[in-house]
Amino acid sequence: MEKKRFRWKDFPLAVKVLCQVGMIALILFVTNLLMYWQVNKTMQRLDSIYASNVNLTELAESLESVQTGMYNYLTVKTSDSLESYYRNEEQYKKLLEQLNDRPMDNPVKLLEKNIRKMSETYLEYTAETVLAKRGRNVEKYKTSYAEALQMYRYLNSCISDLNVLQFKNNSSSYRTLQNSIRYIEVGSLVMLVLMMGVCILMLFYMVRGVVAPLTGLAATANLVGQANFNVKMPQTDAQDEVGVVTRAFNTMVSSLEEYMKLTKENMEKEQAMVERELLMEAHLKEAQLKYLQSQINPHFLFNSLNAGAQLAMMEDAEKTCIFVERMAEFFRYNVKKGSEDATLREEVEAVENYIYILNVRFAGDIHYTTDVDESVLECRVPSMILQPIVENAVNHGIRNIEWEGSIHLLIQQEGTDIRISVIDNGKGIAKERIGQILSGELRTEENPGDSTGIGMHNVISRLELYYKQKNLLTIKSPGENQGTEVTITIPYRETEETCIGY
Repeated sequence: MEKKRFRWKDFPLAVKVLCQVGMIALILFVTNLLMYWQVNKTMQRLDSIYASNVNLTELAESLESVQTGMYNYLTVKTSDSLESYYRNEEQYKKLLEQLNDRPMDNPVKLLEKNIRKMSETYLEYTAETVLAKRGRNVEKYKTSYAEALQMYRYLNSCISDLNVLQFKNNSSSYRTLQNSIRYIEVGSLVMLVLMMGVCILMLFYMVRGVVAPLTGLAATANLVGQANFNVKMPQTDAQDEVGVVTRAFNTMVSSLEEYMKLTKENMEKEQAMVERELLMEAHLKEAQLKYLQSQINPHFLFNSLNAGAQLAMMEDAEKTCIFVERMAEFFRYNVKKGSEDATLREEVEAVENYIYILNVRFAGDIHYTTDVDESVLECRVPSMILQPIVENAVNHGIRNIEWEGSIHLLIQQEGTDIRISVIDNGKGIAKERIGQILSGELRTEENPGDSTGIGMHNVISRLELYYKQKNLLTIKSPGENQGTEVTITIPYRETEETCIGY
């Protein structure tokens, strides 16, 4: 399996912009961070230069406070003055800890060591003076005070000398750092300018990489808008948005001219046909309905009339009258409804008349039952859709069987539909034959002399034309000699007057 490669040009535009802007921000941040670190480091060194002078000044002030505190206690001898002395003494000891106490060749460090040792001796003299004063030993505290005062003056002189020496050293370091600061300022300025140039250059290439293809695409689209279909964008294998749009645009341009030609041809053809279609559409459906509804086989009429004539000769006039009336009603329905729709009630009556006529002709061999929902009988349906199904059940189902044949008519409402089923207990229909009937491949009547001439295909076609739907009629047969069930499922809509089809 080939390893997937990650290419920059395949990333989405949003990712590219975020990455490049983030890189620029990172460069600027690192640059500023380096400049800040360098300046901060220099300032720390600059602060440390004069920190020693500040510390020596603080040490001299603390030494003076110790001397003053001791003198105040000797003159006034109060607890407050004594407390002040001890506080100043403690502060002075802390400051002494910052001085060097190791032998070194550096004059400054050597002088710091001497000051620290002399200060320890001075503090011993001050402590002896205070103790002698508290013990009322006048001679002792006078001697100790004189020695402490002498040491105090000598310490002041040494601290002053150390301060001057430190200042000289610090001045030299300060000039060096001052020059360094100038170099840092220049270097920082140069680095900042360079980084800004790099960022501007990155932004330029970033914007050009995004805008250039879009600008070219806009220019090419403008040419295509002027009916110039010979222009295309350069091919690219990039998987970002610009690459996808570029390939889609090239594909569109390639097919646009051909599409325009085909559209023009189709419009010319459609314009030539639209008037003809509008003119013939209504007449075609009307002609189809009338043609399908007019296929009444005259042989059936003649045979039925012959049967009536024979019955008139063999029986009395009353039965002959009933038979003739039934025949008249059946023929009248066929003639009247041949080009109209009818109610379900009229369809059921036509089936009853048809069964009566057949039972007269064949000595009552057909056992006919019904299960009808009276509430749906006023719904209008295409005429002559039930009688052909019942006729088919007689001729191809129960005729010439060895057991008593029966036909059951079921009409009931199921939700928004009406289910009409004709069920017989006859020979049954093979699955292959059912498929041929529903597809219209099988249309020829096997016994034209005993048929009205309206076959199953006729019924299926008229149902589809009337309701503008398909698969309204289904045929089921469990197997040979197990009967057949033909079911019509039609939509049911109730209006103020009646129930009509869609």
